[in-house]
Amino acid sequence: CFHGSFLQTFFIGCIKCHILFSLSNVSVCIIVTQQANNWITLRLNVSKKFPKLSLILGGANSGKSAFAEQLVCSSDLTKNYIATAQAFDDEMQKKIEKHQKDRGGDWNTIEAPIDIFPLPKEGVTLIDCLTLWLSNHILDNKEIDTKKFIKACKHAGHIVCVSNETGLGVVPDNTLARRFRTAQGQLNQDIAAQSDLVVLVTAGIPMVLKGQLPSKLS
Repeated sequence: CFHGSFLQTFFIGCIKCHILFSLSNVSVCIIVTQQANNWITLRLNVSKKFPKLSLILGGANSGKSAFAEQLVCSSDLTKNYIATAQAFDDEMQKKIEKHQKDRGGDWNTIEAPIDIFPLPKEGVTLIDCLTLWLSNHILDNKEIDTKKFIKACKHAGHIVCVSNETGLGVVPDNTLARRFRTAQGQLNQDIAAQSDLVVLVTAGIPMVLKGQLPSKLS
């Protein structure tokens, strides 16, 4: 098995073989078989590894959370869930309960509306969502330390972040909403720049903007 980008040279009998690898986030396995007619068969098995940091974007009710959960489940690793939502009314409470029912009970759930540190070092952690995490900070007159968050992600296990794309609508009519929209757009850009995988979900359909989906989803 090989990783990275390099020129690999090897011999099969008296045959000298050169294979150039220029791969990112994949594992390549070369399988050599000798057939009865003395022909040599090379077969490359390419397996796309699970990304270290993923960002799943989408509008409200776009299917982004469902896709993020599907992505986490495809890893076959321990599933952690950081819930940033707060139930301030009955409508939000019902929405939270629906999310809990949809994803099932085999998740390690952490309620963290503001302080999400430290991030789990084992398995895959789904943070749902950065939008509510940001709004909780703004309403509490606090700011998100994006550099601290990205550093924490790099020292944690696999991280999948869900966030809203809020810049496609009309300009908000009040200062607080405009401040939130600006902060959300900047947060998304900062996380996307450091992510191995960025996916935009529209009408339940995922569109890969950066990186590659793991083998089980591609």
